[in-house]
Amino acid sequence: MKSNIKLTFLGEEKIKKIMEAVYTVMETVGADIHCPKAVELLQTAGCVVDGIRVKIPRTLVEECIESAPEMVRIYDRRGKETMLLGDRNSYFGSGPTCCNFIDPQTGERRLSRKEDAANTAKVVDALEHMDFAMSLVMIGDQTEKLADLHEVDAMLRNTTKPIATWAFTKKNLERIFEMCEAVAGGAEAFKERPFLIVYSEPTTPLTHTKDAIEKLMTAAEHYVPCVYTPGIIMGAAGPTSVAGCLTIGFAESLTGLVIHQLTAPGAPFIGGVGASPLDMKTMQAPYGTPEGNMLESASNEITRYLGIPGFDLAGATEAKTVDAQAGMEGMFGILISLLGGGNLIHDSGFIDIGLTGSLTHLVACNEMVGIAKRIAEGIDVSDALIGLDTIAEVGPGGNFLSTKHTYQYFKKEHLIADLVERRSYEAWESDGAKDYGMKAAEKVRYILEHHQAEPLAADVVKTIDKIIEEAEAENKEA
Repeated sequence: MKSNIKLTFLGEEKIKKIMEAVYTVMETVGADIHCPKAVELLQTAGCVVDGIRVKIPRTLVEECIESAPEMVRIYDRRGKETMLLGDRNSYFGSGPTCCNFIDPQTGERRLSRKEDAANTAKVVDALEHMDFAMSLVMIGDQTEKLADLHEVDAMLRNTTKPIATWAFTKKNLERIFEMCEAVAGGAEAFKERPFLIVYSEPTTPLTHTKDAIEKLMTAAEHYVPCVYTPGIIMGAAGPTSVAGCLTIGFAESLTGLVIHQLTAPGAPFIGGVGASPLDMKTMQAPYGTPEGNMLESASNEITRYLGIPGFDLAGATEAKTVDAQAGMEGMFGILISLLGGGNLIHDSGFIDIGLTGSLTHLVACNEMVGIAKRIAEGIDVSDALIGLDTIAEVGPGGNFLSTKHTYQYFKKEHLIADLVERRSYEAWESDGAKDYGMKAAEKVRYILEHHQAEPLAADVVKTIDKIIEEAEAENKEA
């Protein structure tokens, strides 16, 4: 949705100041590019090259920003457009790469499995406010070097919604594209209606690994939408200040954009900056912080100013269970991202500093997104909603419960909550005195038992199975 309420942290004057600093970093400090093919591409385009150190002129950055699409269309696996990334259009989804998982049946914290990626996709498929799926996991019960293939396999089978994912290597990314092409009905069909978004990232400060760049360039060559944003630890790998992190982070993201657009002008690119402050008491990098929320929202302002879609983060918490802290951190992040106009907003379901995935928290975040959407709609003051005729009809001392106006508009004006407790104390107590987290966990189990995504065709499943079998066989031979 597009929020009618607009939250701003920067404004045009501050954005221009940050962007001047970004261009200065790119032109005078440069970046280390550990990919010879990309270095050659940059040198040919007029960059200053000294070994792996590359300095990119402002004019080239601006040309590549201009060539990147302002809006990126994303489809579901049935070919229906479901997301239009850009402007202030906001979409929410789960997150990736948690090595641990809260078992939805036992509640125990254990290592992540392939079935968890499947269950995450199934739950996302059932949730009305989740627009895209990430696996929530780093699979630990399959071949380690092919865990990324298994994640995509599990998600493709269990949701029709768009998928955002990562890949370990260029080769694995090409295999993932093959899987998606089988689902779409061919390479051209997948290119025209992509339902996959891939993620790669630079290494702060100002370093771009061979794998990261090869995946970025491969995505560009296939015209598959690609996210290229840093995940900065403020005060450690990156500056401690929000403004400093925005500067170095956009220098990194836009270096990726230049390489991406030189590879394939007009290919869909998603940029921005993500960061978490280093907590000097614990030496951890928490997700659910005010500084992180402000930085993400400011990043959204800058990507809109540049005219490219942005990657955003919300719904993550450092809590170890779905408690008051999880609700506070989740809700603040979600509301700020939505009011700030974030585009592709990931990480609902993250708990425990991004180390643990929780379907219970994912379901809890789904309702938080619904609440945030209602706030973002703002207040309609149309004649129909003011309802002067109804006010006159009821008059002094009357009531509006039985009026046509109430019946017609209460569902539009009032959020109908699912998990939020609003009954009498006696009714709540007689129903087991369940808190918000307990009810969210119940809903997870209900979805897993009763929901089934539209299945893939048998020939598509056979093709995906063959791709994974061949990858497994190659891995054993290596």
